[in-house]
Amino acid sequence: MSEKALAYLTENRNRLLQKLNDFLSIPSVSTDSVHKEDVRKAANFLENYLTDTGFENVHLVETKKHPIVYAEYMMAEPDAPTVLIYGHYDVQPVDPIELWESDPFQPEVRNGRLYARGSSDDKGQVFMHLAVFEAIMKTEGKLPLNVKVCLEGEEEIGSENLYTMLQEKRDLFQADFAVISDSGMVAKNQPTILYGLKGFTGIEITVSGPDHDLHSGMYGGAVRNPIMALSHILASMKNENEVVTVDGFYDGVEDLTDEERELIDQVPSEDFVQATGITETVSEEGYTAKEHTMVRPTFEVNGIYGGYQGEGTKTIIPTSATAKITCRLVPGQDPISVQQALESHVHKVAPKGVTVEVKKEKLSAKAYKVEPNHPLIQKAAESYTKAFEKETVYVRMGGSIPVVEWIEDIYNIPIVLLGFGTPEDRLHSPNESFPLDSYDKGMETLVYYWNEVIKK
Repeated sequence: MSEKALAYLTENRNRLLQKLNDFLSIPSVSTDSVHKEDVRKAANFLENYLTDTGFENVHLVETKKHPIVYAEYMMAEPDAPTVLIYGHYDVQPVDPIELWESDPFQPEVRNGRLYARGSSDDKGQVFMHLAVFEAIMKTEGKLPLNVKVCLEGEEEIGSENLYTMLQEKRDLFQADFAVISDSGMVAKNQPTILYGLKGFTGIEITVSGPDHDLHSGMYGGAVRNPIMALSHILASMKNENEVVTVDGFYDGVEDLTDEERELIDQVPSEDFVQATGITETVSEEGYTAKEHTMVRPTFEVNGIYGGYQGEGTKTIIPTSATAKITCRLVPGQDPISVQQALESHVHKVAPKGVTVEVKKEKLSAKAYKVEPNHPLIQKAAESYTKAFEKETVYVRMGGSIPVVEWIEDIYNIPIVLLGFGTPEDRLHSPNESFPLDSYDKGMETLVYYWNEVIKK
């Protein structure tokens, strides 16, 4: 199977790349109502491609906003497994447009990279799966396993309706395992198994004092300053060793095993200083910066505001101050329990003379982790190595993909994260791009993988 499919991909490379360019040319920006019909146009593109490839029951699952593209191929051998392929066809806004070197919806190849919004996140990676299925169908007449496809149009706006659809239509999306290509490799041409993702939760703290801004000379010393009170609260939540000091924050957190430390040590180290412009790294006491970002929970203040922001000085005691906080979580932590622990701590340490309100982030997700030695993971690693001719490394990522936790929660199936992006892809930024090396070798990896999955 592999040789014929790979030959087909090589012979049809230019045609398939043009088809991908047609897909990328559709401005399917889900957050902007101006592009509502463009989002549907992208869904129709996928619907037509899946139908032409030979999938059955291809249709749009309507939601309260943008549709989910569904398709299935259920004609494999009786004992063949069923895989659920998840991806998304919506893209981020392009702003600021003036920083793009080429039109974000007119794909252009420069220096071995395909530049366009969505080229890496996630249209390019979605298309790779469909092109591989086309190659296998056209050369073999059938797929080696059963396939269900779920491609959503709301990932970039928080997947507002996906969880409900997955629950309500359990039988439609039920599978033996899932494969998601919406992530990347730790370096270009470095095959990477992503076997864990962090969870996510957050709160917003607003400290209120006087009912209007006060003259700091007339009232300073008699009235608590909300900014100072908020600063006191924030400073009490994490110490100088990067250890979170909130009671209950670390409840359930798994210890880092020696085996995982060895896996992490094999991952090429990012030069944090060069990449970020900082002077030195900081990490939780007892852990390296690489270990902390991958496998330990984090607490970060994402924004803080209050009082006078203009030029010069305005001598006031402001009426209020606000801070936005998010936490990345690891296996064993419950997002709701973490929110409650943060809220309790805030009220416990809040100084007198102010009132404190805590708003809890609505979008939360648990962390996800699959055992690196799971057979489906091992087959993915072998396929990566065969295509890229380099040993595969294993990582847990500091980012969060809520759909991963949802699929595990609803279906209780293993999830294989087969990502082909690179750190240089500029996701969500101007000049997003995808290396054609990853495009070609990624499809080669997928061909090998589907062949390996069906082996006993």
